[in-house]
Amino acid sequence: MPRLLLIDDDEHLAAPLAAYLKRFDLTLEAATRPEDGLARLRREPFDALILDVMMPGLDGFELCRRLRRDVDPRLAGLPVLMLTARGDVTDRIIGLELGADDYLPKPFEPRELAARLQTILRRRAAASTASPAAAAAGASRLLRFDRLEIDLDRRQVRRDGAPVELTGTEFELLALLAGEPQRVFSRDDLLSHLRGHDTGIYTRAIDILVSRIRRKLEPLDCIRTLRNAGYAFAAGPAP
Repeated sequence: MPRLLLIDDDEHLAAPLAAYLKRFDLTLEAATRPEDGLARLRREPFDALILDVMMPGLDGFELCRRLRRDVDPRLAGLPVLMLTARGDVTDRIIGLELGADDYLPKPFEPRELAARLQTILRRRAAASTASPAAAAAGASRLLRFDRLEIDLDRRQVRRDGAPVELTGTEFELLALLAGEPQRVFSRDDLLSHLRGHDTGIYTRAIDILVSRIRRKLEPLDCIRTLRNAGYAFAAGPAP
């Protein structure tokens, strides 16, 4: 059963939310102080983090920033869903830029939270879906380009032979684009693939994700922007 951690200073939120998420075979634990939550993440294994933005002291933005920069790959790659109390678009943009995988404005419907968590966890589970036979044979589905290699089974990216750390959402987007080089994907196409359903997510989210991927792949320039159309993958073929 997937184990989730909620870090939110609202002491009345965790108990009813845990009871609700149990219907979906999700175990929710909670910390009301960001520092305590971070300490638990370092000590105990969790499958995803639900993180409130507005907290005293160490706020959600700073905590997310620390996780994404952590030397422990378990923390750096931990799926993060951020809660924004005001539903402010600026808060959502900042959260995505810091590496959050998803966001949800408060107040939220528990069913929507459950759906978003299930989507995040499915992406995480995909990292271990390579067949035992293929793994034993050392085989995997590889996309090879000039100076760039994308291992779809192991969900790994290498630039010039060096690993590139991507969040689950970033990997999904890069793999989608690279799977059909030169095809132009509209922002709506990409959102539909990443979220799986229409939840009113604004297209600015895709621009932020692409910007993050480009920054991590520098100096490679392999994602083209086509004005009023979308994005296309344009890396050269492997030599």
